[in-house]
Amino acid sequence: MASLSVPSQQVRSRQRTLSGCDSDIDVNLRVISYDDTVRKLDHYYGIVKRQLLKNQSITLGLFPSSSAEQVLADVRTSIYCATSIWSLFQAYRRIDDDRGKAYELGQSCVKCMRGILMCWMRQTSQVENFKKGQQPKYALHAKFHLITGEAIISSDAYGHLQIDIVSLYLLSLVQMINSGLQIIYTMDEVTFVQNLVYYVERAYRTPDFGMWERGSKYNNGTPELHASSIGMAKAALEAINGCNLFGEKGASWSVIFVDIDAHNRNRSIFETILPRESSSKNVDASLLCTISFPAFATHDQMLYSKTRAQIINSLEGKYGFKRHHRDGYGTVLEDKKRRYYHIAETKEFEKIECQWPLFFLYMIIEGMFKSNEDQVEEYKKKLKPLLKRDRFGDPVIPKYYYIHKDYVDFEKAEPGSQSRQPSTEGTPKNLFLWGQSVWIIASLLMDDLLHINELDLIRRHLPSYNRPRKGGRYSAFQGTASDLVVQVVLIAESMRLQAMMATYGIQTQTPHEVEPVQIWPPRELVKVYQNLGVSEKLGLRGRPTRPIGALGTSKIYRVCGQTVLCYPLVFEVSDFYLSHDMALLIDDIKTELHFVGKYWRLSGRPTVCILIREEHMRDVHFRELLDLLAMLKTGYCDGLKVRTGRLQNLISSSCIEHLDFMSTMDIDLDISPFEQLQHASIGYQSLTDVPTAIQYSEDSMSFKDMELQSTPEVIKVLRSVSTLHGQTQLLGILLRREGPDFQVDSTCVLERVCALLRQAFSLRYWRTVRECNALLSKEVESISPYITTVLVSGLQLTVGYGKDAILLDKPVQPAEIHDLFYTPALQAHNVVQAVLQQEVVLYCGKLIATHTHLFSGILNIRVGWVIKAMTYYVRDVCQGTGTVEALAPNEVRRLLVKVLSLDEWAQQERLTQQQIRVIDGCLGRTPKRFYEKVFNILRKTSEGVRLCDQLLPQQPTIAEMSSGELNFALTVQSLLNHIQHPEYRQIVVELFSVVATILERNPELRFQHQLNLDQIVKDAFKMFLKDLGKEYTDDMSLFYNESQVAVTSYLARAVVNVMLTGDVFGKIKGDQAVCHIS
Repeated sequence: MASLSVPSQQVRSRQRTLSGCDSDIDVNLRVISYDDTVRKLDHYYGIVKRQLLKNQSITLGLFPSSSAEQVLADVRTSIYCATSIWSLFQAYRRIDDDRGKAYELGQSCVKCMRGILMCWMRQTSQVENFKKGQQPKYALHAKFHLITGEAIISSDAYGHLQIDIVSLYLLSLVQMINSGLQIIYTMDEVTFVQNLVYYVERAYRTPDFGMWERGSKYNNGTPELHASSIGMAKAALEAINGCNLFGEKGASWSVIFVDIDAHNRNRSIFETILPRESSSKNVDASLLCTISFPAFATHDQMLYSKTRAQIINSLEGKYGFKRHHRDGYGTVLEDKKRRYYHIAETKEFEKIECQWPLFFLYMIIEGMFKSNEDQVEEYKKKLKPLLKRDRFGDPVIPKYYYIHKDYVDFEKAEPGSQSRQPSTEGTPKNLFLWGQSVWIIASLLMDDLLHINELDLIRRHLPSYNRPRKGGRYSAFQGTASDLVVQVVLIAESMRLQAMMATYGIQTQTPHEVEPVQIWPPRELVKVYQNLGVSEKLGLRGRPTRPIGALGTSKIYRVCGQTVLCYPLVFEVSDFYLSHDMALLIDDIKTELHFVGKYWRLSGRPTVCILIREEHMRDVHFRELLDLLAMLKTGYCDGLKVRTGRLQNLISSSCIEHLDFMSTMDIDLDISPFEQLQHASIGYQSLTDVPTAIQYSEDSMSFKDMELQSTPEVIKVLRSVSTLHGQTQLLGILLRREGPDFQVDSTCVLERVCALLRQAFSLRYWRTVRECNALLSKEVESISPYITTVLVSGLQLTVGYGKDAILLDKPVQPAEIHDLFYTPALQAHNVVQAVLQQEVVLYCGKLIATHTHLFSGILNIRVGWVIKAMTYYVRDVCQGTGTVEALAPNEVRRLLVKVLSLDEWAQQERLTQQQIRVIDGCLGRTPKRFYEKVFNILRKTSEGVRLCDQLLPQQPTIAEMSSGELNFALTVQSLLNHIQHPEYRQIVVELFSVVATILERNPELRFQHQLNLDQIVKDAFKMFLKDLGKEYTDDMSLFYNESQVAVTSYLARAVVNVMLTGDVFGKIKGDQAVCHIS
């Protein structure tokens, strides 16, 4: 049939000749071709009327998921139906006289898109709450009443939180508006769509229920981060940025704005998760819709190919694609009466998962976009025998194919051997409307009635740098030139600082010299953006108070007639102490410039403002800043092209963002631009005149015993103590005991701590700086995105110590940060840990994005243990006397990199085996394929594995999880985390490898009883002492210091002894079980 075959190439018009005969033939062929096109379009119009429009709600224009459904409208299905109708609308626009069909189709599409909008606009309170905290109970609903549009299923009864649906809506909205359809009518609707942008901007840190509405593959009601949702959000943000919702006739106030830094976080985290879908799903067919039509969310060819290949190799079958491994949906073994599965129930569905023909259609559409005729033909042939026909002869797509209950065991024994039955959804009497919609789109493309550029008007299928340039006043995602230049403006805080910098050949400008351009702190721009998307009528409060990131501060803004440049967050003098470390600032400037250069995706060049303050001059690292500025003057910064110059000369080539929404508002903004410091004289002529901060040190003394003394006694000692560290400890006791308003010598405790902090800052005495920050419960600004970066890289974070440690396995809200670090247990352990752990989390988040290799083999960054590794290196390896908390922040970061890169220098610095094991144990590092080996051990140990009185049971562990699954690795990690001695932990890791090797070489062996790892290590240690001729002792230092080869030998002997005592059974040769070790 026409719709499932790529038509033979139409007869090309011959070259015109002088012959009138040839000219007549040419005209006749064109008439025949035109008539044929009209006939085909009318054929599809009939199908759309019979299959889709017949099922459209008469009131709101929504669609049910299947034609038999009379009550529930499904938003995802509605969007795909609207897209399908719109694609035929686009096809009809090719012909001159469509007899009103194009208009009818367009209006049906508009009605559906507006129907969804109306349903969601009734839930504005949900949107506002969701902006504050991304919780499932505040999610926009994915299902409504088909006629009334009311929300009839609660969030408790169904997983409405599906970020990809809202993203798909925004993406489709932009495509349709670009085709000329008028979907958005009023400014209230524009405001609501702007808030939908805020809704999806934080997809990168919002665990949701995904395309399959079930969350994790265990179907136990747990949402998780899905790559498909984040990728769809990324695509939607790119598409809608700068889009005028009123179309070509729209004014400046109907334009949508996107936070470029939020877009970049979604991009970064999406590409980090790929080719995985989530923690529980290594591969998922939903990613096809994300990396290809309709989202085209990545143009990284390697990532795209790897993800696509993994989906095809793992999920494709004869009848379609599985959704994901162990998917019970639609199988005969699934209990339809239960919403959730029992523990380990997913094992039952292995090898009998349903196969969905829908994804053959996506592969056909992908083939059309890639101009891959072979792929189109291949999947067309695979799809043909799966189609059904209705009484009109129209094709019908079954929803899925399942294994009949009589053949389940045969299919499990030999996957792919049994024939499958089509589902009851996707029959002529009960159409599967999502499938029918995608079939219509694919057929229009194959019949050459629709061109890919008509289906994808905004050219999502092209890399951003190949898309047509957008005109207009608003920034657009246009990709990056291969020779991108980052523009740098140097702003000096005062004229005397400018004069002094000039003596070193560094040309700067003062805030007065760049006028009328204003220099703003980034927090002032946040105030402006808070007015975007505000509506008292709808109860919407505009943009949440999220900080403006490095990319956002690299634009030049036009606000209410003023031109504004913001300096980046790294120059903001925050309450937290990191901004006072000059060496850290220099590293951050370089990182900032490279980050902007790498991830800039807007038209126009980025312009970065480097702010030089007078306090920088007094820092011991100021010369390093001068070296950096001199390097920028050469036009390069560690390989990145930069251009320094006067701001007035750089504006014309900059990216300029017009914040026109402000011009329609009657608001007096309280803006405080960056002010120039005024001095009576120019002052310092060179660095030698600048008073430099002195190097301060003092003897350390503990006042912990004062906790037991009375308050008057503590005050008495406080008056006599002159050291900063001593005063901090005593003030801490008073603060905890008496509260912040308690008076000491007419000054409240809180004020004294703040004064002490200022004094410590001026002296750069970091130990006291950290202690005062902890006493004042300070927090690192914007730490949440860095926590998320760590988590989506497949790692977990644990903050705190011991039993009170808090495991972070999902992103946290900014409001939750304080309670994570300021726990009573952590403060009782060591008050300074509350800020030091925040510092380490921040560095890990930054490092994992740029130096991923440092974290290889680490699955859980246990922050307290990482600090222990750093302390161990300082004291035991380097034989130092200092503490980590006394180091400058830049030194802490370098120390962190040092311990993480242990493998690169351990031999060179001649570390002992015990030292290596201690550091690796603190970091929790494991060798390659470690978790796969543990899984194989567990399969052969029916009673499970015991360690530190904790049991890792065989069941339901291996029934619920698979060997390559991230969740299994995390389960093993939680077992290992019960070990309190890091070097012992590494011995246990080595033991796992030994047992796995023995079982691999002797596949017939099985452990009959629990595998007690502690006992095996103890036995190995006894053998070691016996060989040395020593008595048994609890001190295992000698054993820890042995080479890996020697330890492995003793562990193997201990394992064999366990086997020989009858704890294994296998194939018997003669009277003995044969065991091969080495």
